Amino acid sequence: MSPGKVLVTGGAGFVGSHVCEAYLVQGWDVTALDNLGTGRVGNLPRDVRFLEMDIRDESLRRVFRDGRFDVVNHHAAQVDVRASVTRPRHDAAVNIDGLLNLLECALEFGLERFVFVSSGGAIYGESAGRPIPRAASKRPASPYGVSKLASEYYLRAFRELSGLEYVALRYANVYGPRQDPHGEAGVVAIFARRILDGDRLVVFGDGEQTRDFVFVRDVAAANLLLTDADLPDSARLDEVAFNVGSGDQTSINTLAAAMIDIAGRAVEIVREPARPGDPMHNCLDCSETRALGWAPVHSLEAGLRETWEFIAEEAA
Repeated sequence: MSPGKVLVTGGAGFVGSHVCEAYLVQGWDVTALDNLGTGRVGNLPRDVRFLEMDIRDESLRRVFRDGRFDVVNHHAAQVDVRASVTRPRHDAAVNIDGLLNLLECALEFGLERFVFVSSGGAIYGESAGRPIPRAASKRPASPYGVSKLASEYYLRAFRELSGLEYVALRYANVYGPRQDPHGEAGVVAIFARRILDGDRLVVFGDGEQTRDFVFVRDVAAANLLLTDADLPDSARLDEVAFNVGSGDQTSINTLAAAMIDIAGRAVEIVREPARPGDPMHNCLDCSETRALGWAPVHSLEAGLRETWEFIAEEAA
């Protein structure tokens, strides 16, 4: 697909803004749509067109009519796992109703491809094997995971009914510059900010739970690749879904120690009870994504160091 016009929902957010940059570098005409609930206009390059709007807004149809987009890259979401447990209807309102609003507009105005951001942690749940292949059983343990998996099924149904071409990216734990250190998601940014402020690091459970940390610019590169990749004409859900992670397991204890070492500051680590809905282990098998020519190029140490330097400089 030649560079055309792309709408990035959640485009002013942490990952979305990096994806906007990646499209821009490749010559795309980029529009970012964001309700600024967690995103910031300052995250965006000036050549990106910005629209402040919620994906559930009825006026979204006018955005599609005027924009005539070739691709939608859908990052806007309710991503707080704990909030999905306490407010499941709100989670569904954003993640499912918002998706359906986008899909109705996409069908009406002839979209070429819909790039959907799913979750490689929340939809698989606690898997017996690691790394987790994309065809593994889906056992979401939170309403957030359910909403992401349900969204993939909606997309498949729309493809069968109307021919809408889509691809799903199942992210591991994304980290990097611009990550919000004040929200629920993003342990790397949370740790960095607390170290900077001289606060204690809070580790839930015994800290031996593991995550697959992948740097945000590597994730943006995967978005670009899968926007343009040839996709199989398959009715199977997993055939058009791609895991995006490092393939490495890092415990939260190891992460905390690495962040303290990079910062060169001594802080106390305290423990609190494990949180409901969080899997004990998560690590993704990205074989199919790598087969398309993608691979993460940032080591965990290099990525953590760049994230720390960004947060420290921004605070200063």
